[in-house]
Amino acid sequence: MRRIVAARVRDPGAVAVAAATRVRAKSPFNDKGRTMIIAADHPARGANGVGSDPLAMADRGELLDRLGLALERPGVTGVLATPDIIDDLLLLGVLDGKTVIGSMNRTGLAGSSFEIDDRFACYDAETIERMRFDGGKTLTRICLTDPATPSVLENTAKAVNDLADRKLIAMVEPFLADWVDGRLRNDLSPDAVIRSITIASALGRSSAYTWLKLPVVKDMERVLAASTLPAVLLGGEVKDPDAAFAAWQRALALPTVQGLVVGRSLLYPHDGDVAKAVDTAVGLL
Repeated sequence: MRRIVAARVRDPGAVAVAAATRVRAKSPFNDKGRTMIIAADHPARGANGVGSDPLAMADRGELLDRLGLALERPGVTGVLATPDIIDDLLLLGVLDGKTVIGSMNRTGLAGSSFEIDDRFACYDAETIERMRFDGGKTLTRICLTDPATPSVLENTAKAVNDLADRKLIAMVEPFLADWVDGRLRNDLSPDAVIRSITIASALGRSSAYTWLKLPVVKDMERVLAASTLPAVLLGGEVKDPDAAFAAWQRALALPTVQGLVVGRSLLYPHDGDVAKAVDTAVGLL
């Protein structure tokens, strides 16, 4: 932490230098032809909780330690995060040879009354290109009863266009969602996920660089038949690691699936062993 703070105070330009001199990944895939990305963009939405600890991800030094450990494990190909975290990782020098995906929209704060109105206030495509990163990620929640949804779709389409124009990956994470007892809840039924896929796949004037980031739900063979776009599987918060790993393994066998993008369940496993959790996930690939 002291090293990062010292650089930020005395030499803010060090972030740009680190980005410019970073060794880029030759491919988003590991030697098995799969992608294994560690996600850490949760805190930017105020979603710091893991299990019974509502502030587990709020200790930045511990989060960076866990990220550094995960990124050094064999088979891990990259990271997905917001500018504050990626800047920290650049200053630590741990992103050489890694795919970097910038999280773009984080204003739909967890638990807020405006959660569906998830505006783009983090990375934009211009910055992702300038920083020599590999793509951008959007969270695209579709609520048929919330009038903010059209702007969410429009802004996602703009991000897809801006990234595609630069030949960068547009990683779209769609959910069909609804308000339940004052909280926005994602519908993880197969039919709802299929509907979200068909809507998200069509956003933008080109789908050439669009990837989907999808939850693992029941009937994944039918779910993933909804699109030919490359897909990566998200982890979410895992209560039963054995069941989750088994579900991921089954879904990884399907033709559009390219790999995993997992965060909390690997960075904060139940037994505290980050290396073991990451190695187990990589082993599924």
